[in-house]
Amino acid sequence: MKASVIIPTKNAGPGFAGVLQAVLTQQCPWPYEVIVIDSGSTDGTLDLCRESHVRLLQIEPASFGHGRTRNLAIEHACGEFVALLTHDALPASRHWLARLVDATDAEPDIAGTFGRHLAYPSADPYTQRDLDWHFDNFAAMPKVVRLDDRSRYEVDVAYRQMLHFFSDNNACVRRNVWERYPYPDVSFAEDQIWAQTVIEAGYAKAYADDAAVFHSHQYSVQEIGRRSFDESAAFARLFGYNLCPTIATAVLRTVHATARDLMWSIQRKEVIPHLYWMARSPFANFARQLGHYSGAHERNIPASVIDRVSLDGALKSGKSFRRTK
Repeated sequence: MKASVIIPTKNAGPGFAGVLQAVLTQQCPWPYEVIVIDSGSTDGTLDLCRESHVRLLQIEPASFGHGRTRNLAIEHACGEFVALLTHDALPASRHWLARLVDATDAEPDIAGTFGRHLAYPSADPYTQRDLDWHFDNFAAMPKVVRLDDRSRYEVDVAYRQMLHFFSDNNACVRRNVWERYPYPDVSFAEDQIWAQTVIEAGYAKAYADDAAVFHSHQYSVQEIGRRSFDESAAFARLFGYNLCPTIATAVLRTVHATARDLMWSIQRKEVIPHLYWMARSPFANFARQLGHYSGAHERNIPASVIDRVSLDGALKSGKSFRRTK
C-alpha cells in the first residue's frame, strides 16, 4: 500500500467528523488506509470511527505519549508513506494527501515532509497573521533542505532551528526511515527531535506548501502562558535553547510584540474590527513571554508548581481533556 494516514484522538469533539470526512474522500491515484489511535475518548469519537469503518486502535489514557502513541500506530500501518494528522487538523483540499506523499517521494533521501497550517476562519487576526508569516518563511526557502554546512549548523541557532522544524499536525514520514529512527518517547517536540535526528543522519526534509490543513487554537491568556511554558521548557531541556533569558527580555519583547500588533491593525485600517484583540494583545504577549521565561528556568521551579503551570501536565493528570497537539 502506498500510504497510511494516522490520527491520534482523545475526545475529538464535533469538528472531528469534518476531519474524518475530508481524509476519507481524498483523491489519490493509489489506495490508502486510515488509522485512528484513541486514548480514552468518552464523547462520540469512537462511535464515529466505527461508523466510518476506519481502523481503530485503543490505548489507555495513561499510556499516551506524543512519540510513543504515534510509533504504535505506525507499527500497525501498511503504507510505504505515513501521513500524520491531529484530530483538529482539517485537510484544506481533496489533494492534500497526494501532494504530501508526492513531496516526500520526490527524492529518495527525503525522510519526511510537513505542510502549511491555515488558521480557521474563527481564529483571531493575530493568530491568522502569525501562522501566515511562519509558513511564508518556509515557502520562500528551497522545498527540500539538507544539512549542507555542519560548521554553520554548530554555531547558527536560526539555521539549526530551520533544519529541525517539523510539525506532525500535518506531516508525512517515509516508513523505512522511521524503522531506523522512530519517534522519541518525550512529552513535547517529538516531531522536531525526530527531524533533527534524521537531518543529522544525512537525510533530507521537504516542505509542501500546497498540502495545507486548517489548524489553529484559540487559547485564553492563561492557556497562552501555560502552552508557552511547556514549549520553552522542552526546548531548553531537549535542544539547549533559552527562549527568554531574563524578565527584562520578557518585558521588552512584550512591548515590541504589542506595538507590532497595533501597527499592523492600523496599517490594515482594521482598528475597529480588531479592537478587542488590540486590547487583549499586551496581556497575551506578556503571558507568552512569561511562559517562555518560566519554562527556560524550569529546573528552579518546584515540581508541584510545574504540575499546576504546565498545560501538558494537566492533560496527563486527567485534569483536562484538551489536547494541545
